Amino acid sequence: MAKSFAADSPAIVPVVQTRFNLLGALSFSHFLNDMMQSLIVSIYPLLKGEFHLSFVQIGAITLTYQACASLLQPLIGVYTDKHPKPYSLSVGMCFTLIGMVTLAWAPNYTSVLAAAALIGAGSAIFHPESSRIARLASGGRHGLAQSIFQVGGNAGSATGPLLAAWVILPHGQASLAWFAIAAVLAIAVLARVGAWYKTHHIDRPKALHPVTPSPVSPARVRWSIIVLVLLIFSKYFYVASITSYFSFYLIEKFHVSVRSAQVHLFVFLLAMALGTLFGGPLGDRIGRKRVIWVSILGIAPFTLLLPHVDLMWVGILTFVIGLILSSAFSAIVVFAQELMPGNVGAVSGLFFGFAFGIGGIGAAVLGGLADTRGIEFVYRICAYLPLLGMVAAFLPNIEHRKS
Repeated sequence: MAKSFAADSPAIVPVVQTRFNLLGALSFSHFLNDMMQSLIVSIYPLLKGEFHLSFVQIGAITLTYQACASLLQPLIGVYTDKHPKPYSLSVGMCFTLIGMVTLAWAPNYTSVLAAAALIGAGSAIFHPESSRIARLASGGRHGLAQSIFQVGGNAGSATGPLLAAWVILPHGQASLAWFAIAAVLAIAVLARVGAWYKTHHIDRPKALHPVTPSPVSPARVRWSIIVLVLLIFSKYFYVASITSYFSFYLIEKFHVSVRSAQVHLFVFLLAMALGTLFGGPLGDRIGRKRVIWVSILGIAPFTLLLPHVDLMWVGILTFVIGLILSSAFSAIVVFAQELMPGNVGAVSGLFFGFAFGIGGIGAAVLGGLADTRGIEFVYRICAYLPLLGMVAAFLPNIEHRKS
């Protein structure tokens, strides 16, 4: 298996202190990136009315965006493990910039799909590379670094629905063009991050330090990756049901306004941002396997209750679900990185890519169910997904390697 200089850099150039300035820049860029991509989902009610779309067509938008991100991320991660590209983050954000402008003036459904594909390509470049740099800047506190990085993305996802409700819905699709300014700002910030990466981890001479071996056998690594993938499936299939269709569920079942539905979606996404902030440091402290176990399986009672309660309890339960569920991803990524040292880009690309892919497939499948069986049926079925968290019992115990 290929070893990367970039992935090996913590051993080559010891990082004594956690570089919070770099982590802050990455988190802020992640905020801008995910805020822009969440605007796609947030304007689904607008697009549905503008282009007379079915739920299947709505799901296809998510599938297009997330399929591009899913397929490209592992390839980009593997490539940059071997050939580090310090300014690739800014290049990726350029794709997002073009996608936002295209979406703002999309005259038809095909143009919407093209814009979604461009934004997906931008995310495919952004996520594995920024996750790699977050690890390099962690100072050994890998869970904390991933959480700081991830919380920016989740905060951006949470902000998107509010901005859609306050700016885009009142002023129409063309007002999306104003958010291209966020892409330009992210390009500038990521150029500075890329310069640090080039100076401190590419231009310096490579010392011949061996990569720390995996704590378990290759067969156990493969089995553990399969288990982690199943957990990602459970988490992101359920998240897709919320991010793509929760607004429609609230509008249909409780007859709320579009703006009110967006506020409820914001509450869920805000809870995810808060949960992400605590998940990584908690994994550093008590062990990532425990965090993964509780995060996935622990929401099952709440998801099972959700389809059967009134609007007030829907708000409370979705907040609790988002808070607990979101703590898993940072722990899963760092757990996988520790299983496969020397392949940080490949691991990050695999898990970010799979998360995007499952989200896209989930949106398309659930859109079909919503068209044929009704939107409420979607949430009755998805309520059982967290029970897959039981497979976390099969993960190896590597807590002795926690930072």
